Amino acid sequence: MGVLLGYLGPEQLPDCLKGCDLVVIPAGVPRKPGMTRDDLFNTNATIVATLTAACAQHCPEAMICIIANPVNSTIPITSEVFKKHGVYNPNKIFGVTTLDVVRANAFVAELKSLDPARVNVPVIGGHAGKTIIPLISQCTPKVDFPQDQLTALTGRIQEAGTEVVKAKAGAGSATLSMAYAGARFVFSLVDAINGKEGVVECSFVKSQETDCPYFSTPLLLGVRILEAGSLDCRTSNLSKTRELCPVWSLHNSEFLCAVIAPHRICLVCAWVFEGGGTSQH
Repeated sequence: MGVLLGYLGPEQLPDCLKGCDLVVIPAGVPRKPGMTRDDLFNTNATIVATLTAACAQHCPEAMICIIANPVNSTIPITSEVFKKHGVYNPNKIFGVTTLDVVRANAFVAELKSLDPARVNVPVIGGHAGKTIIPLISQCTPKVDFPQDQLTALTGRIQEAGTEVVKAKAGAGSATLSMAYAGARFVFSLVDAINGKEGVVECSFVKSQETDCPYFSTPLLLGVRILEAGSLDCRTSNLSKTRELCPVWSLHNSEFLCAVIAPHRICLVCAWVFEGGGTSQH
């Protein structure tokens, strides 16, 4: 039976991290009314840089899950910290964008009177405003909306976090929904590490699928063997995608490619599988 231990303060951080296989970083200040996720950069960037530097030193092989906003910037920061320490592995650093998927599923289910647990809307791009691209055309089960409703739904998904901040009137941002979304992503990683097949989650990661250096795409997570054909390429049906959806990484504007192929990531050896077929190594 495992033993749960508690640690407090920076002086205990090395002992906390030693031997960790998976680290989740939700630390940072929440948004207040009128703030964007980018407004959090100056404060949260320092927090994330400090914590990930400790991870690079004391658990360099661990999976790192970043929840702290702005994820579009804290993931590049994490990557640069690991590069600085000479232990960078892009396939072990994840920006947790699951909340966007959870919200998209809930809003589609509400409009179509469906069980949200049985709805899956892939969300690609980034994790702030118009960088959040819900692929309604790829929803399971398939759903159809008139253009005006589709536009409104897309906007609601993109600005859902801001709605929560306004509703709380300065008392913070999303809490219970973020807790659920974060737990869901972590449980998916653990399931994949333990050998469960067909585990798919969207995450903001280092990407070679578009011109953007980092991008959120559906990830097929597995232990050592990855089956071919588990995911099809995701194609956005949003009009004028390039004009609508700039993706920000460290405040450098890039633009979306409408056709996004999923990464295939081996969690044990951390290889990225780009071809078909199965692979053992």
